[in-house]
Amino acid sequence: MAFPGTYNFNYYKGDTNEFVINPKTSNGGAFDLTGYSAEYFIATSRGDNPTYSVEAQAVVNTTNDTVTCTILPGVGGTLDAGTYVYDVQIANGSSLVFTLLTGTITVTEQVTGAL
Repeated sequence: MAFPGTYNFNYYKGDTNEFVINPKTSNGGAFDLTGYSAEYFIATSRGDNPTYSVEAQAVVNTTNDTVTCTILPGVGGTLDAGTYVYDVQIANGSSLVFTLLTGTITVTEQVTGAL
């Protein structure tokens, strides 16, 4: 595992947003995710005391060693227009923790409102 990758993206408030992470070993092979769980947190700032934070969905698939990250409408609807930061981490119990991806999410307010 190397330093986390960066992915900055735009998000339309209340929509579903999904992306897949394919972690690799230092030699380019698939990182075995057996025994790992994942977390995907979105916050107003980095550090211990952001003004607002929420957990989005992160699912480990050990069949193909990927992590699928999803902002569902219920979570996305709680985000006000503006810029947020996020981290996606995997953990194997308490002994190994790796941050796979980090970046910013720029949220745009909807025209139609929540469905």
